[in-house]
Amino acid sequence: MRKIIVLEHVSLDGVIQAPGGPDEDNSGGFAYGGWVAPYSDEILGTLLSRQMNMPFDLLLGRKTYEIWAPYWPKHADVWPGVNKATKYVTSNTLTSGEWKPSVLLSEDIVEKITRVKQQQGPDLHVWGSSDLIQTLMKYDLIDVFWLMIYPVTLGSGKRLFAGGTIPAAFKVTESTVTPNGVIVVNYERAGEIETGSF
Repeated sequence: MRKIIVLEHVSLDGVIQAPGGPDEDNSGGFAYGGWVAPYSDEILGTLLSRQMNMPFDLLLGRKTYEIWAPYWPKHADVWPGVNKATKYVTSNTLTSGEWKPSVLLSEDIVEKITRVKQQQGPDLHVWGSSDLIQTLMKYDLIDVFWLMIYPVTLGSGKRLFAGGTIPAAFKVTESTVTPNGVIVVNYERAGEIETGSF
């Protein structure tokens, strides 16, 4: 069975919107697009490259797909695997996926994602896709969060943990703090919440 791995640039206050550039996603009047750029360093670059060079397919929401589809085919030298990966796109409005190979998942999306997850193949990486992530969390389909947590608060914007968040336990399997203060951490799903008292 494949794992669903959510990989996100996230601010201290949980925002994941438009980390890559000013014009990436300014919906809702978001004014801080490109907020990760000042924190780039060699260690973060190495960790990102490692993730980007693993075997993977992509599971993307429509908005992220529409942002990425015109960009990545022109930048294959940066991330060669992204164009070869099968892109599973959740949307009830798209009628075709021009960025090949793409598979559109519409209607009964949770059931279709569950079936894709049960197939043989590489793990499914989710980048961006804030609405899709809420659905994946709600139905407990996420196996791993690979997060890059930046030392900045943004105040508003699309958040990682929002309406789909359920009570769930995780364990840290790897962590690094970069010279510019980005905490890169791998959280694997670890069952139910346990409680106790001191």
